[in-house]
Amino acid sequence: MTPKRVEVAAGVLTRPDGRYLLGKRGGDTVYAGYWEFPGGKVEAGESAAEALCRELEEELGIRVTHLRPWLRREHVYEHAHVALNFFEVTAWSGEIHDKVHDALAWVCPEGPAPEPMLPANGPILKALRLPRLMGITHAAELGVDAQLDALNLALARGLRLVQVREAGLDAASRAAFAREVVRRVHAHDGLVVVNADPVLAGEVGADGVQLPARLLGQLSERPELAWVGASCHDRSELERAAALGLDYALLGPVAETRTHPGQPGLGWPRFSKLAGGLPLPVFALGGLDASAMEVARDAGAHGIAGIRGMWLRD
Repeated sequence: MTPKRVEVAAGVLTRPDGRYLLGKRGGDTVYAGYWEFPGGKVEAGESAAEALCRELEEELGIRVTHLRPWLRREHVYEHAHVALNFFEVTAWSGEIHDKVHDALAWVCPEGPAPEPMLPANGPILKALRLPRLMGITHAAELGVDAQLDALNLALARGLRLVQVREAGLDAASRAAFAREVVRRVHAHDGLVVVNADPVLAGEVGADGVQLPARLLGQLSERPELAWVGASCHDRSELERAAALGLDYALLGPVAETRTHPGQPGLGWPRFSKLAGGLPLPVFALGGLDASAMEVARDAGAHGIAGIRGMWLRD
């Protein structure tokens, strides 16, 4: 018997310190004792956003004042085929008073989550550990020493995700540079991915690999690294990244870039349409810096990735 399909809206409530809220399901529910993100079933005539606002008022006694679309994931349980629409909830009015869960917990993304978790939530917890800014190196243009100096400044400002993309360096220089980037970023508890070269990523101790679109279409399975992302330009490439179970994608260019003057980017409405309803976080890329973060996230982006805009000096 095919399980019935159920649309669900789930809220990732976050505090200014980055902690997110989980609730422990009550003893009279399916999967009693498991932890989940607050939310519930989308009723007939409701949008997922409307359903979440209603559920959070019923469950927690709060009124949502700002939410953002984020991820959509599907999971087949024995009792139902659940389509989960996740929203980031960044502002609400009223004090949280739980009415349906046995317990609530504010969880640090970098720390352990309470157990057991609902099976559908594992990838969501990993996505919450993904930093919001990605700096993409261009040492071949900037100069290795200048790029490393810029990296130090960016790390001091809080950058915690770096992509090494250095096709312009010879193999030995690229490996030495990547190894030094890993050393410096790991000293700040950040993540490093290497563009297009999973072997080099493993050799230098990087956390993962960034797949260009040309490689994305050639793969039949995900590379065996902790973090794997893809650079995408259209919906078909994004869906391919999702089908391979990748951790995130980059989509762009969103705005006009210095390397392609006069060529308009996707723009935020087009970005939002292309990136919407996917099960993996999508970074906005192209002609952007950290100042675009709020606009990007309201458009459904997980965050911002940039080359020159991430290495600006004071």
